[in-house]
Amino acid sequence: MERLRFVLALQRDQYLPLKVIKDYLDAIDRGERPENLPPGVVVSPRIVSDELAAELQNRGRKLTEEQLRTESGASVPLLQALLDFGLISHSNGMFDEHALQVARACVQLESHGLEPRHLRPFQAAAEREFGLVERAVAPLASRKDSASQARAAEAAREISDLCLTLHRALVQDHISRMDI
Repeated sequence: MERLRFVLALQRDQYLPLKVIKDYLDAIDRGERPENLPPGVVVSPRIVSDELAAELQNRGRKLTEEQLRTESGASVPLLQALLDFGLISHSNGMFDEHALQVARACVQLESHGLEPRHLRPFQAAAEREFGLVERAVAPLASRKDSASQARAAEAAREISDLCLTLHRALVQDHISRMDI
């Protein structure tokens, strides 16, 4: 909330573009004090876990098929099946970090006898959950101001996390009822 107030204050009071505000925030996160920062406007550096820092660094990373296979441990037939069943996709022959996460999970699931054809319901469920999230944030997302867009993105992440928590709890409940 503090960061959002900081951004909104600089937009409202200083008429600064978002790119300049982002540069200020990046400098503050590095522990610097930007020279041109207006007096009285303060924000604390964002504390980022090592895991989140790695995720942010890799977010825009693109991988070739060979890099995807190497980093995930997936075989050529497995990657082809993941593509065929729509579990991963590529753009101009390049894969993103999400494809890497899916491939890694599928390599491990394959060791339990689960093949990509068994995992298609996960893609369908993800699409349904995305539709639910999209409808929930539609009122904010339809606004064109950057503050509303930021709130919509944050709300989408929060709703997504809650959906994943609910999904995990429901599956764990069924597992706990198994007679093993």
